[in-house]
Amino acid sequence: MQFKISKELLEQIEQLIHQQNDQELTVLLNDLHHADIAEIFDELDIEEATYIFKILDSEITAEILPELEDDVREKILHGLSAKEIAEELDELDTDDAADIIAELSQSKKEEVISELEDVEHAKDIVDLLRYSEDTAGGLMGKEMVKVNENWNVLTCVKEMRSQAEHVTRVHSIYVVDDENRLKGRLSLKDLLTTSTKTPISEVYIKKVDYVKVDTPNTEVARIMQKYDLEAIPVVDEMGRLVGRVTIDDIVDVIKEEADKDYQMAAGITQDVEAGDSVFEMIKARLPWLLIGMVIELIASLVLKSNETSVQQYSTLIIFVPLLSATAGNIGVQASAIVVQGLANGSLKEFSKNYLTKELSVAVISGTIISSFLFLYHSLMYGQELVGLAISISMVVVIIFAAALGTLVPLILHKNKIDPAIATGPFITTTNDVFGIMIYFGIARLILGF
Repeated sequence: MQFKISKELLEQIEQLIHQQNDQELTVLLNDLHHADIAEIFDELDIEEATYIFKILDSEITAEILPELEDDVREKILHGLSAKEIAEELDELDTDDAADIIAELSQSKKEEVISELEDVEHAKDIVDLLRYSEDTAGGLMGKEMVKVNENWNVLTCVKEMRSQAEHVTRVHSIYVVDDENRLKGRLSLKDLLTTSTKTPISEVYIKKVDYVKVDTPNTEVARIMQKYDLEAIPVVDEMGRLVGRVTIDDIVDVIKEEADKDYQMAAGITQDVEAGDSVFEMIKARLPWLLIGMVIELIASLVLKSNETSVQQYSTLIIFVPLLSATAGNIGVQASAIVVQGLANGSLKEFSKNYLTKELSVAVISGTIISSFLFLYHSLMYGQELVGLAISISMVVVIIFAAALGTLVPLILHKNKIDPAIATGPFITTTNDVFGIMIYFGIARLILGF
């Protein structure tokens, strides 16, 4: 059942904090999942959250840290000494520990690393800090179970028992050679049903999916999603096994990418959250608002240049908002499907067949919409020629919007620019300008002004 923070629970926790009743507070929180406690931290004042953090066992607080909102975690870590932070990180897997250390200042980072008790754990964390956070190396953890291809089954089982003590969850058993190069994976079923004297080289599965340390995190997510993997091994430039990426890290990547694309589609140029400052929000939103304003000013100049014809055929101006809105919707729909296809791998590059399909949809949709528009204009205003000009313009603008919405994301993707930018203000504002130009251009040809 999903946990929900009640007002009564928060009040009870705050009361126990003010009474400094550590024993009852600890008993109350120990019954909750660490992710639920992190959610409670987000609702408390930072002083109250820090108070709770310091009275709980490090085994619990270490699990809470990665679940906290970035700003809350930053404030809590700021109130802890290097030794206290190191005690938390000693309890964490290397990938989570590296992520948290990466958020610290350089001086604090060095202090914390020097305070880590487990030397091997510290070395693994330092190794992970070398990799960019948006690559497989930045995602991977060092905890895994691996066996040598030259061992027999009995030796393998003994080594696995020893290694598994340091691994929270065993997803796969990887097979390496004497140089630590990844050779394959081992089936637990084969291991249990094979004679203890049998060499591992005779039973392991040579086919294994893997990624390199510099593989982009989005590509890692795509591979794991495609092959339905819970974990995937990571190798270096020489093919040596250096870590593994697990599904929990990939879920975070998918969520972050979805959030980023959603914000970009809304015209927000950088990652922002509800808790960010007013300045940060303005900085993220203002650029596209200014760009949109400039483009719309161009659209207004197009309208002004047709001022005489608008006075002569007054109904032309009435349908400009309808034209802009319809073209914008068509363009965003087309670009959204392309961006989605590029993201999930179903559409990798420009396809003439797909463009033809999208234009066919636009022609049929435009014809239906324009027919209703022509009928409405004729019944309401009785100017069939003007209605014809508006209807034909609508069809052409819809086709243009569909082509723009399809081609722009593909062009951006080919030039290594995030195509999600094409699903928002870029498409709608561009359609406004060119749509109005097409609209009055066709009207001028048909009506002769």
